[in-house]
Amino acid sequence: MTNIVDPLVGQIADRVRAERGRRRWTLAQLADASGVSQAMISRIERGESSPTAVVLGKLSAAFQLSVASLLALAEGAPEEGLLSGAMPVGSGAPAGFDSAAGAGVRRGKDVAEWRDPGTGYRRRQISGPSFPAEVAEIRLPAGAEVPYPAAAFAFIRQIVWVLDGRLTFHEGDQVHELEPGDTIELGEPADRVFANTTDLECRYAVILARGARP
Repeated sequence: MTNIVDPLVGQIADRVRAERGRRRWTLAQLADASGVSQAMISRIERGESSPTAVVLGKLSAAFQLSVASLLALAEGAPEEGLLSGAMPVGSGAPAGFDSAAGAGVRRGKDVAEWRDPGTGYRRRQISGPSFPAEVAEIRLPAGAEVPYPAAAFAFIRQIVWVLDGRLTFHEGDQVHELEPGDTIELGEPADRVFANTTDLECRYAVILARGARP
């Protein structure tokens, strides 16, 4: 059974606080950069509030990190390995990988799943931190939609691949209706919305590769 990760709330709190500290930003500066209120950021950093996918998107945009990277860092993945293709010397295998079973084997039962408390959106990281791209599986419930600001897509190349169900994808003023097997390769950063307007769950994969570093 997939593990629904409540402890990630505390790990995300630590990561957001650490990213803000790295930039020497005050709460007010992060609030201004992200559009998330100081009160909400403070609750997130204290582990008192579980951020929604929308809030994570705004925070990751302010930090110029993908949501996938922010969550992976919260889970303890070495930052040098994210979207770089290189594991630091001595870092060891990432959580969930079974070195005895062969290089890069990750057992499904060990892979944690993050759930958005606002929409029920579920995200599972498929790739490990040593892989040169980020691959995630998303399950979007019926009737749910998740908007992301354009800044969340800066410095990132991304493909969305619909596996099951139907995804209504808004990219700026354009709307794309995607069926199983359809893919869309995203261009220049734009405000985007992932929406499921049907009565059935939509499952899709997101593949990210970093372009120029910020």
